[in-house]
Amino acid sequence: MKAAVPKQFTYLGLKIQGDLGPFTCYTTKRGRVVWFLKAPPKEPPTWQQVLQQNLFRYVSWAWRALTPPQRDDWDRIARHASLRITGYDLFTYLQTTDDHSIIAAIERHATAKLPGLPR
Repeated sequence: MKAAVPKQFTYLGLKIQGDLGPFTCYTTKRGRVVWFLKAPPKEPPTWQQVLQQNLFRYVSWAWRALTPPQRDDWDRIARHASLRITGYDLFTYLQTTDDHSIIAAIERHATAKLPGLPR
């Protein structure tokens, strides 16, 4: 259920995301702020949901384990390949899908190896 945007949240050009009081909000690609009343889950997560959450948690840990130059390489390669995502997004996608054909295509296009991937 969409909620009316509290006027005090729109002053000074604030870009608030996440949970704030009884609201959850995010910013669309076009810069529009969308607000919803917070809806906490009514039941605990299933084992599949916990597995999925842990997968993304592990990918985040792997990203943070990369050195800053390696993370910069991911960002540079994503830009060079004209992708509309960040290096972190590309890293997350490739870690969760393990799509070797996409890895090869991006490396070919960027003429560089993506650092930190298991070979």
